[in-house]
Amino acid sequence: MKENYPRNDNTKDTDVPVDYSVPTHWLSNPLVIKKVDVFYIYPTVWINTGTDPVCKMDNPQMLTYAPVELACQATAFDTIGNIFAPFYRQADAAYVLRLSQEEKEAFIGGIPTGDVTAAFDYYIKHFNNNRPFILAGHSQGSNILIHLLSGYMKLHPDVYQRMIAAYVIGTPVTQSYLDANTHLRFATGPDDFGVIISYNTQAPDVDTGENPVVGNQVGLVINPINWKRDSTHAAASEGLGGYIMDGSNSFVRVPQFADARIDATKGVLICSSADEDALYKMNTVFHRGVYHGYDYAFYYYNLRANAANRVSKYFAAHPGN
Repeated sequence: MKENYPRNDNTKDTDVPVDYSVPTHWLSNPLVIKKVDVFYIYPTVWINTGTDPVCKMDNPQMLTYAPVELACQATAFDTIGNIFAPFYRQADAAYVLRLSQEEKEAFIGGIPTGDVTAAFDYYIKHFNNNRPFILAGHSQGSNILIHLLSGYMKLHPDVYQRMIAAYVIGTPVTQSYLDANTHLRFATGPDDFGVIISYNTQAPDVDTGENPVVGNQVGLVINPINWKRDSTHAAASEGLGGYIMDGSNSFVRVPQFADARIDATKGVLICSSADEDALYKMNTVFHRGVYHGYDYAFYYYNLRANAANRVSKYFAAHPGN
């Protein structure tokens, strides 16, 4: 299936990944000051206005908006880790959403995953210096992480042993995927490490099929407030707050904004406390009540606290690190 995606003629051979020894190919390549790294893959940040469904590395829209996503998502982890983030040639989301699930996996598994895998390999060999790390992504970025986890981590178990957690948010992680990749585990609570954390957020009145991110897939879900896998409701008052855009287009901390409950039948996280109409006016890309753009924002400070907790548990189990 890998060769079934449309060819991208931006380079002489698009199967050749980007050269990540070039400093400008990194969105974030920080000074190392913490004992843990975070390898972050941003979501789709460009709109295809031409015929090519994969953007170039110098796409101005991507170069402008990738830092915005890093600032409102990856910073959830900046108190506990050094954030490394590569630029990559990403797919046009509108094009990908029109594909079947098999075609989508093949397309994302081509150029975008090839670039990020090359970036991660370069990071491991030149920047990581054997530190434990967290993987974090959203939407297309998480879809790429699914390929990285099933591919690179399977081939490099020594690297996988240093993975504290993979926050694969905004794309479904199915049981069939885990059955096919027995080296991977989904989180069971707030404390385990070497695991995948995933959820897709929507309002309770969104019907099956109305959330194009989920489609007909039923993903595994963990509640980012109470860190349970069952349908126990977590009230907004139990949360630590969101990181939400205000009227001046600035992100601000909003205390106890979103509640959370797992709908295992749909494979989604239900938020019933948010104002659907107000949020839809702010982001009309998806169907009303599809909170894909707020997966990080709603539970930003819970994610931060959980990452710190998993780091603590990891070091307690690995005192020599």
